[in-house]
Amino acid sequence: MAEPLLHVEHLTKEFPVETGFLSPNRGKVVKAVDDVSFDIYPGETFGLVGESGCGKSTTGRCIMRLTNPTSGKVIFNGVDVAQMSRKDLKSMRRDVQFIFQDPYASLNPRMTIGEIVSEPLVIHGEMPDKDERMKFVAELLDQVGLNPEHINRYPHEFSGGQRQRVGIARAFALRPKLIICDEPVSALDVSIQAQVLNLLSELQREYGTAYLFIAHDLSVVQHISDRVAVMYLGHLMEQSDWKSLYAVPHHPYTQSLLSAVPVPDPDVQHARERIILAGDPPSPIDPPSGCCFHTRCPIAQQICSEQTPELRKVGEGHMCACHFAAPNPIKESSIKL
Repeated sequence: MAEPLLHVEHLTKEFPVETGFLSPNRGKVVKAVDDVSFDIYPGETFGLVGESGCGKSTTGRCIMRLTNPTSGKVIFNGVDVAQMSRKDLKSMRRDVQFIFQDPYASLNPRMTIGEIVSEPLVIHGEMPDKDERMKFVAELLDQVGLNPEHINRYPHEFSGGQRQRVGIARAFALRPKLIICDEPVSALDVSIQAQVLNLLSELQREYGTAYLFIAHDLSVVQHISDRVAVMYLGHLMEQSDWKSLYAVPHHPYTQSLLSAVPVPDPDVQHARERIILAGDPPSPIDPPSGCCFHTRCPIAQQICSEQTPELRKVGEGHMCACHFAAPNPIKESSIKL
């Protein structure tokens, strides 16, 4: 197997809790990401899925070092990102780009589309000739499905889907090796989501770019990912190739997520068995002991509240962090395997 392009090892990110002087939470920290490890290989798409607030976006920001990790390693192309100097970090970011979730907030409203897409080229000293640069930008806009004649327009003149295409064009301007896609379609209409996902797949086939694809929609992740990891409260619960994960999930949390995917057939939807989790996710300020999922888990036993399960191998390329991990095929799902 090829060497991983990105190697994340025991990544942890803590944020101090900002409270009043007399608050009982004063001095505590929130572990937004807790001991997360995974690899991404050249040209593949690694999906990172979980509910809001589980630490997905923080993981992506730590990889780019937009947020400094508290501990752990982020090895990109054999070099630890956490130890890079400012100069080395700028060079690394030439090969690692970001597509943000909100296409309305991620584009500067005072810059034209041409200026936005060409900004990475200017920052990294590529194509100093402006005419050459603008010609390249026009070709790039055409490639992402936008009219090159709109190069002098401003972001407010475009729809949400068009703005996200501008963000994609900007991310591909430097032909990076890895792009972190932070829920790039969650703010778009469903019909537009499919177009953007297909565009990302086409660009990946052409340039061989690897993706870290962050999302909370299981159908979206399945559509584009080669391998998938499931997060809950800052921890990785399960990791596998998408077919194994969706066909025979081993972790109770993954099983409950997949059982909630709606089925188009109303008769099947009415008859299928849903896994309903008890209670609400615990506060990240005061997480439960042992397995972070044991307070909601339908199969939890005493050991679950006492010992944190390790992410262990349960099948070929299939890892699961559960003391009682067992395959539970999802028989009725709208996700076609």
